[in-house]
Amino acid sequence: MNPKKLYLYNTLSRKKELFEPLNPPYVGMYVCGPTVYSDAHLGHARPAVTFDLLYRYLAHLGYKVRYVRNITDVGHLESDSDEGEDKIAKKARLEKLEPMEIVQNYTRHYHQDMDALNILSPNIEPFASGHIIEQIEMAKEILDNDYAYEVNGSIYFDVLKYNEKHHYGKLSGRVIEDMVSSTRELEGQDEKKNNVDFALWKKASPQHIMRWASPWGEGFPGWHLECSAMSRKYLGEQFDIHGGGMDLLFPHHECEIAQSVAANEKEAVKYWLHNNMITINGQKMGKSLDNFITLKQFFSGEHEALKKPYKPMTLRFFMLQAHYRSTLDFSNEALMAAEKGLERLLEAKNKLKNIKPSNKSSLDVNKLKKKCYEALNDDMNTPVAISHLFDAARNINSAFDNKSTLDAQQIKDLNQLYDTFFTDIFGIKVPIIQSEPDETLLNGLIETLLEIRNNARKQKKFETSDFIRDKLNELNIEIKDTKNETAWNIKKS
Repeated sequence: MNPKKLYLYNTLSRKKELFEPLNPPYVGMYVCGPTVYSDAHLGHARPAVTFDLLYRYLAHLGYKVRYVRNITDVGHLESDSDEGEDKIAKKARLEKLEPMEIVQNYTRHYHQDMDALNILSPNIEPFASGHIIEQIEMAKEILDNDYAYEVNGSIYFDVLKYNEKHHYGKLSGRVIEDMVSSTRELEGQDEKKNNVDFALWKKASPQHIMRWASPWGEGFPGWHLECSAMSRKYLGEQFDIHGGGMDLLFPHHECEIAQSVAANEKEAVKYWLHNNMITINGQKMGKSLDNFITLKQFFSGEHEALKKPYKPMTLRFFMLQAHYRSTLDFSNEALMAAEKGLERLLEAKNKLKNIKPSNKSSLDVNKLKKKCYEALNDDMNTPVAISHLFDAARNINSAFDNKSTLDAQQIKDLNQLYDTFFTDIFGIKVPIIQSEPDETLLNGLIETLLEIRNNARKQKKFETSDFIRDKLNELNIEIKDTKNETAWNIKKS
């Protein structure tokens, strides 16, 4: 085990704490994943990058991590509360598809986007709809412990009853009396004892197409219940880290804490971690505000707010340049600056192999390495760690220009510094530098791929044809389908 001390900011205690897992060297980490009813946008990428970074760093430090990231495919209603239409069911109705067709399609798209960003797959990726039994069981336990009540086939968590013995609001800092007094009466919520109560299980209305049998009749689980049930199933009643975006802190994560304590009679999570939001002109990026840009649009450049396409590694580096707990405002200027910064680091890495070793050097690579570890151990401070990599790049450029010297060991150590932090921990894919391809060969390869794609379209294998189109697009090869042929050209970056 690496002796370095890692400190993480615990939202629950509102301070940095020394990371000490419950059962070292094993670490259990649960992160809230997407609700798969549309394509992922830049806001979805930030928690993915944040907790991929933590996953990679914990593994680097020698921990054996079980990383669970869920897929929400039922129970997440439009208002993020207990009323309205299920987001996936609504999309299915609009597109005249089965809900699970929507789930399958956008889950596949999400995985493609995550692969492009070099996000490591979690160890377990459970679907909410695949764990209805576990959610019903947890709801029954909460009922048996007298922290919930049934009304007309729906089960609601009794927040005021829970708050008599525990503290509802301790994660978000909200005061229960203020929540009760400020919560307005909403139509359809009069069956609750109090409007601060939330659904563990909802009775399905006749038109609701996603429903399961339960002891209380046909219905579906509340949005919050899935994470409590699935984290317990795969990580146990108590585990180390629960992560997600700041927008989930309340009510989702607050409700998770209450559910787990009510069912298990103990706290489930030791460290709560939250990444901050990505904003556009100071406003949170989100589907509800209709100000989002999907990852696919970033990769293709096909959005009015984008001046050009951006490579996935540019987006990843853009996010790592800011601390995960700070807000990050989108702009083309910021992305282009990140692009140039990434290019400088990549160019420096590539120059190392062309530097002739000297017999002496004044650079202390171990000192740079120590500073990188100190930055990451200080609540994953990637901006500071990246600044030290830029220091390394300046030294490399100086030696390349014969303004300073590096000995053989330092060249080796600098390569290792890049491999460790830039590639392994930050997850930046370093492109393989190749000679210019033969034009005839390139044209032939593209034409062959388009022939395969056209055959797939004729056979109505649209998943395959879309996959080929998207992959070519990632390589800046634009294709246009007409009635009689498919044309292509290489876009200028």
